[in-house]
Amino acid sequence: MDTLVLTMIAPDHPGLVERIAQCIADQQGNWLDSRLSRMAGQFAGILRVAVPSDRHDALVQALEGLQGQGIRVQVARSGSDPLADGPSTTLELVGNDRPGIVRDITRVLAELGVNVERLSTQVQPAPMSNEPLFRAEASLALPPALTLERLQQRLESLADDLMVELHLRAED
Repeated sequence: MDTLVLTMIAPDHPGLVERIAQCIADQQGNWLDSRLSRMAGQFAGILRVAVPSDRHDALVQALEGLQGQGIRVQVARSGSDPLADGPSTTLELVGNDRPGIVRDITRVLAELGVNVERLSTQVQPAPMSNEPLFRAEASLALPPALTLERLQQRLESLADDLMVELHLRAED
């Protein structure tokens, strides 16, 4: 059995997910995990599928055939997960929107060897002022030598410069 990671994007319309699911099922594949979402008129996502090794090439070919229907799919063999013996942590961040917030936060995380396992961001109008408000939530895997307190210190010093509020909490 081969495990594949697929990324896909297409103009949003009904039946899109079914077409991908049908390609997978036709090749005796199994849809394992996915994160799919509509954004700005496009439908995009990432999914993990298992397919019998002898059906791998046929699945790739079938998915490539969706290009004619406006569905772009990229296929990669699944890799190994990074080892994260340290604690899993959730990061929540809120602040006035401005360019560079994600870059600045992820730069600190990379410098500390923190792996971003999941990241969700959005910009919404603030409740009272209607100004753009940036929100982010991330699941992080800390390296064993990094304490939550040290991560908190580094991010708090950056949060003052970015004028954002952030909270870290250890996941159970």
